[in-house]
Amino acid sequence: MRVFASLVVLVVALAQTGCAGYHLGNQYLYNSSIRSVNVIMFESNSDRRFLGQRLTEAVVKEVELSTPFTITNAQISDSFIRGRILQERKIVAGENVNDEPRTLRVQWVVEVDWVDRAGVPLMQRQKIRINRDSEFVPEGGQSLTTAQQRNIEQIARDVVSQMQLPW
Repeated sequence: MRVFASLVVLVVALAQTGCAGYHLGNQYLYNSSIRSVNVIMFESNSDRRFLGQRLTEAVVKEVELSTPFTITNAQISDSFIRGRILQERKIVAGENVNDEPRTLRVQWVVEVDWVDRAGVPLMQRQKIRINRDSEFVPEGGQSLTTAQQRNIEQIARDVVSQMQLPW
């Protein structure tokens, strides 16, 4: 009986020490001193219209869906996400026998940073490069816009994943 009681005490003690640092929920993945974020309109070096606005909207949605932060205006926000589309190119990925483009790829480079109200970086400035999974075939009914949207959504996910605290 004593052995059984000692074993129960040992198991309970180990269970409590083993789980002491474990928490549930996404709020523990992010900086607890930050409660609100303002996403400044992304600038764009591209000649294509509205890419900055589309990327800003996607980042706002991803922050709302995946983080405990609240999106607020600049006057009351604890932190700011800002960025710029440095490069957006459409290149030929595949041709037919007559050298006509059949498969095209959209490549992006976006620079993003996240700072608190005082301007102190909350994450290092990141250059996010997207050139995979962005191919499209115009003859197959695919468009440049859908390839761009896939890139925009991937960049928004990458931005939010970079906001997490390091392990």
